[in-house]
Amino acid sequence: MSAAPAAFLASEAVERHFPRASLLIPSLEAALANFSSGAEGGVVQPVRTVVPVQKYNGFLGVMPAYSAMDDALTTKLVTFYEHKKDSSVPSHQAIVLLFDPRNGSLKAIMDGSIITAKRTAAVSAIATKFLMPADAEVLCILGAGVQAYSHYEVFIEQFSFKEVRIWNRTKENAVKFARSVMGPVQVCSSAQEAVIGADVIVTVTMATMPILFGEWLKPGAHINAIGASRPDWRELDDEVMKNSVLYVDSREAALNESGDVILSRAEIFAELGEVVKGTKPALPEKTTVFKSLGMAIEDTVAAKLVYDSWSAGN
Repeated sequence: MSAAPAAFLASEAVERHFPRASLLIPSLEAALANFSSGAEGGVVQPVRTVVPVQKYNGFLGVMPAYSAMDDALTTKLVTFYEHKKDSSVPSHQAIVLLFDPRNGSLKAIMDGSIITAKRTAAVSAIATKFLMPADAEVLCILGAGVQAYSHYEVFIEQFSFKEVRIWNRTKENAVKFARSVMGPVQVCSSAQEAVIGADVIVTVTMATMPILFGEWLKPGAHINAIGASRPDWRELDDEVMKNSVLYVDSREAALNESGDVILSRAEIFAELGEVVKGTKPALPEKTTVFKSLGMAIEDTVAAKLVYDSWSAGN
């Protein structure tokens, strides 16, 4: 007898069943702590495999993970391309496959773009909760793509900023962002204008060379660095990297994948999961960087929550 056909959850279904931050964030915190606990944490996650598509300046990433605590097994297939001419195509496209860990059967195929965007922003919010200065008032977002929207959404829900600024290389996209979100956003004419005086900075760009410079930073600022996910790409200059306390989602991934870390030779202080566990301190009084590369276990947790919600309604 053949297994039941896998469910297909298109983007609309994923959006409808995506967990609230109040459920997602604690689940991700637990997963981060388990990941940083090694074998006893029950998380198995190799560094992603990346296949370059050199002819078209693109990449295919394969990201499998298993969580014993969540009883979940997934792999994500994600493509990322720098679309210089066709901006109608997203730079990142993804699909998540959810398996039954008991027998290996495929339970669901899900559009992964929403999962990627929202779980990334939620992890940034976790880092920000621990690392931002106590009196943080100004949020700065560099970039105006999908990740800018997801970060804005969760950051406005989780924190109380008095001012939000945005900058993007294409100013029209920054203006469009400011007009489409709930709440006032100041569009800045330069990255420097956006960054100076900001307490929390989110870099969500397709930059391959630094766009954030240490001389602009307010002492004690916290940076969530999301872009530059290749070993030869940068968003942050050496001054930012070497004069900040550096936190990462995965040491192994950062040392293999992050141009900001590899090329600056900055020392990694801790994984975010170690901070969640309490085995490494958060240092919000210092200038801090959280270098996020995105982990498969984050997709696993989010996809399982989406699937459980969808199943409960079907």
